[in-house]
Amino acid sequence: MTTETDARDVVVVGGGTAGCFAAATAARNGLDVALLERKTEAEAGHIACGDGIKGKSTFPDVIDRERLKEESFTNRSITRGIFENPRTGETLEIPFGESGAVVDRWQYGQVLLDETERAGAEIHYETVVNDVIQPDERVEGVVAVRDGDPIEYEAEVVVDAAGALSVLQDRADLTGSTFDTNIDYSQFCSAYREVLEVPEPVDWADALVFKPTEELGYLWYFPRSATEINAGLGFQMSEEPMHLVDALRADLTNRAEFADATVTDKLGAALPTRRPLDSAVHPGFVAVGDAAAHVNPCTGGGIPGAAKAGHWAAEVATEAIADGDVSEAALWPYNERVQTGFGKRFAAMDCYNIFGTAHDLEELVSVVTAIPGQQLIDAIGKTGTAEMGLGLKLKTLLRTVGHWDVIYELYRVQRTATSLKDVYDSYPSSPDGFDAWRAERDSVMDRLYEITGAAPKY
Repeated sequence: MTTETDARDVVVVGGGTAGCFAAATAARNGLDVALLERKTEAEAGHIACGDGIKGKSTFPDVIDRERLKEESFTNRSITRGIFENPRTGETLEIPFGESGAVVDRWQYGQVLLDETERAGAEIHYETVVNDVIQPDERVEGVVAVRDGDPIEYEAEVVVDAAGALSVLQDRADLTGSTFDTNIDYSQFCSAYREVLEVPEPVDWADALVFKPTEELGYLWYFPRSATEINAGLGFQMSEEPMHLVDALRADLTNRAEFADATVTDKLGAALPTRRPLDSAVHPGFVAVGDAAAHVNPCTGGGIPGAAKAGHWAAEVATEAIADGDVSEAALWPYNERVQTGFGKRFAAMDCYNIFGTAHDLEELVSVVTAIPGQQLIDAIGKTGTAEMGLGLKLKTLLRTVGHWDVIYELYRVQRTATSLKDVYDSYPSSPDGFDAWRAERDSVMDRLYEITGAAPKY
């Protein structure tokens, strides 16, 4: 059988958020772009996702952002979070301070793919990538099957947007660069979600509802509308496995609002619960989104970061291709933009994830329910660190009698997270400073493991 060859400036593998923004940006910059998506055109964009976006998320201006919001942001009235105590049934309400949204993820994906094509990228559906083209150090393309026929895509730059546990990183030889290969299954989360239609509007249609589980995960209830709810849960793979479907079903059974609910969709997925890859560039190769662990390791949120990462990767690739140099050093500015941008915040949040692995659910719930709402949100969702005045500290201590040692440990974790952000702010501007930077970062992590007693994650 003859293998077809398709030559492009940029080949993007994966039609999720990061892949679409990478392809749209590169096409807007005048490059010849092919986006490869394994699903059919009708199924593309159907991804297991919590669907929630907290706060105002500014997407890169390479697509019609208003269209994206109008057609896929089904609930733009999210103003609070509700934290449920699984032991007592009590709830803690956390005002967000700014409105968030819940999206219809399939519709969101369909609009994003259509906008990507409108930007000038060519989308090849039903195209399964199974290998890379790498005659020497540089990745020069990918090997795929399209509509049942073999095809090789040659490219100046390959953008890996193939999601968690990407096959491209398994197949490529990345040993000749700084590309982070220190990846283990335990740094990921297994998740499952259902979309349910309920007969009566829920009274928390303006809230994202969270409930922690035993396995360092949480149940979520995110309202796409007052009667359409995204319900799901996950567990971290470093913990004991849980039966996701059964656990979700058990919780749904105990909620009156879901008594006569109809399940309209169900899907599972894996996602990273770790810091971003230390380096996500290799000659001719860049990883973005879930493929580069651009996900909040505490909440699993990744849509805004993926959009930014895809955009930045394409901007850097455009300049590198124009200069005729797609080396690791030429693509390095992408690393710097990610790590000094949202990367430092996600790395700081990873400190809290590691802290959680060293404690049982009862301790964690006692601490979380005692922390004032805004400080909790700052710690796990906005800045990656939290500050509170002496008065709040004293009130917090009074509410956590019996857990003061854990509170003090969390205080030390917070200080360590702040130090870690400072290290990420000094991320090197070229590969030459990478080893020294990583040594400094690892020394901060060693202090974190000493404080928490947690097993090293990396």
